[in-house]
Amino acid sequence: MELKVVRRRGADGRIPVRTLDRGASSSAAAAEPTGYPGGPYDTSLLVKYEHHVARHIWFGEERGPKKELKVAGHGLKLNSRVPLALPPQMESWVSRSGLASLQRTSLNKIDTNLVSAFVERWHLETSSFHMPFGEMSITLDDVACLLHLPIRGIFWSPQDVTEELAVELAVDYLGVSQSQAQSHVRSCRGSYYKLEWLYDIFVHHRAASSWAYATRAYLLMLVGSTIFADKTFTLVEARYLLLFRDLDGCSGYSWGAAALVTLYRYLGDASMYSCKQLGGYPTLLQCWIHEYFPTVGKRGENWNPAGNCGLPRAMRWSYRQGVLKVDDLRPILDELTPTDVIWRPFEDHRAWRVFDEICLYRGCLKWGETVVPYLPDRCLRQFGYRQYVPSPPLDCMMATDIDVDWISYHQSVVDVIGSSSVATTPFEVVDGYLEWYYRVSHPRLVPPHRDAPREVPVPVYDAGPSDPDWARVSTLIRRYLRQVNAEEEDPQFSDLFEALHISRSH
Repeated sequence: MELKVVRRRGADGRIPVRTLDRGASSSAAAAEPTGYPGGPYDTSLLVKYEHHVARHIWFGEERGPKKELKVAGHGLKLNSRVPLALPPQMESWVSRSGLASLQRTSLNKIDTNLVSAFVERWHLETSSFHMPFGEMSITLDDVACLLHLPIRGIFWSPQDVTEELAVELAVDYLGVSQSQAQSHVRSCRGSYYKLEWLYDIFVHHRAASSWAYATRAYLLMLVGSTIFADKTFTLVEARYLLLFRDLDGCSGYSWGAAALVTLYRYLGDASMYSCKQLGGYPTLLQCWIHEYFPTVGKRGENWNPAGNCGLPRAMRWSYRQGVLKVDDLRPILDELTPTDVIWRPFEDHRAWRVFDEICLYRGCLKWGETVVPYLPDRCLRQFGYRQYVPSPPLDCMMATDIDVDWISYHQSVVDVIGSSSVATTPFEVVDGYLEWYYRVSHPRLVPPHRDAPREVPVPVYDAGPSDPDWARVSTLIRRYLRQVNAEEEDPQFSDLFEALHISRSH
């Protein structure tokens, strides 16, 4: 199958208006929004693009001396704090909470360059990464498979916690003295607890067989080091202790949605040019990249999926130090095609995590006061459906019945997949999708030839290798050919072009 998507971009990276809609009238073309150099023509979708890091990167403007973000990763510390086995009294509560898998999923270190390169393609308006061939996102299904967190359940409503209440909560639910709690909260300069302090409380109460206090301190430390990690790198919000007041009832929350809401929020912040840090659970993001993009970055593999025993898929991966910096990775991501993606990486994991149709819910997700749009209709290829031009994103500021919408998700699922059909190839899109996408987005972050402007053809996407090894061969050959500005008629490169053809048809 061949998707005939031959379009030419000018030196500014944009497609001339006349090539986008051949049937459009001259008056319609005249009314075309001017957009941004290297960015969208039509600015109705990415309304915050003016402040997005991608707009600045196009002109060679970096966030600061360090091009990569500062990323909160607690893997090494958490591994030293999680015991090999918990006392049975605690193990029962931790297991029922739905959070037990978080004890073992964290990467020891994070590839900040790899993570930063993907953050630069995130847009908070669409809750998605804008790749050269369309949008992709971290979905509820990805969270379920990577972390084995429950995705069904209730959302937690916001509750304001003052410093005085943070002290009371620590006394009542962590079993510390009034003076100790006051001194600690005062040292945090806000309604927070230090992760190290929570660990010490856990150790103390475990030794004293005060199981409820020990379990609350342990669970709060666990979520504060993973799905609720913030940009302080050392603190967790005291209000999250309210989640564990009833240790028998905390299993009712949608922890998967909580992880996704928190990460979406921090991705949105970090995609802005002025931001230099990323909060949330970076292990979730990096392992998502490893699953979907086998040719990008360094992947350390602990086991083969075919031989696993039902462990969370994040545990498949281990940290390997990459040699590529974020500015090396940008042109690599610019050159990716749909054949470089494993669109449905978890099909061999369904014996342990069956696909749940609630993952196709289109609506708002919330956790506390944070509300984000969850839009699976923008990344349908990840669910095995043909990608169509999606509806405009939701305005979560106007959402009033999020909990009701979440419970009655069935209609939104019907709406999402009712306009599509099962894909015949893993990356199938409907006619007109890519033309629309190139109007409203930015397939590239880096001008292909900044010093010698000329028209650059957008790649023709044909059916290529789905095997990761062959996909990597294809990517490496194509990358080299583009680096040396090779043309197909150049005799010295004929063998490489033939190799490229073989790899893409294998």
